[in-house]
Amino acid sequence: MIATIDCIRSLLCQELAFHGCDEYKDSKNQGEFLELLRFLVNHNQGIKDVVLDKYPSNLKIIAYDIHKDIVHAATIETTNIILNDLGREFIVILIDVLVKEKMVVILRYVDVKRCVIEYFFGIVHVKNTIALSLKKAIETLFAKHGLSISHLQGQGYDGASNMQCEFNSLKALIMKDNPSAYYIYYFAHQLQLAFIGVAKNDAHIALLFNVVSSLTNVVGAS
Repeated sequence: MIATIDCIRSLLCQELAFHGCDEYKDSKNQGEFLELLRFLVNHNQGIKDVVLDKYPSNLKIIAYDIHKDIVHAATIETTNIILNDLGREFIVILIDVLVKEKMVVILRYVDVKRCVIEYFFGIVHVKNTIALSLKKAIETLFAKHGLSISHLQGQGYDGASNMQCEFNSLKALIMKDNPSAYYIYYFAHQLQLAFIGVAKNDAHIALLFNVVSSLTNVVGAS
């Protein structure tokens, strides 16, 4: 069990996928998790005596659902560490809305050493991308972790109208509750627009981005 958890922690720290395309016993590469666990087995007799084939059939601790439970536990612990480090400091939220109504939330703050820290805080599913739904999702996420809109000293989004226009946008709704949550344009979006401009004028670059986009869609739908 400890060896399994250590493998999962290692993959999480390195931001690696767990599973391979072919995890059958005769596969030459069964994916990151099983290969890492097998590496430990081959270099530690104590682990070799109790894992994989040595486990009873229902106690191998390698099922997908068990991995998800352990990852979820790691997520809770990581979030608690971020919140403890944050303390009562003021924060800035950086938000991007992805396809399929997923909102990415990043926290930015200054720690006790006066260093600027940015942490990925979570992906929130929203029913739609209108400003009111996004604000409600932020409030729900904050309430879950003991935070409040009053903690905000800044907010950063792209230039979409539902995010930053003067009336009824996410920026405006948050500033009604907290006028100190100043809006900062999400400058990475400008870089994206620059890439689009370059791609439109160079066939090779346009082809590259089309291939990457198609590959992302295939992997995401699989």
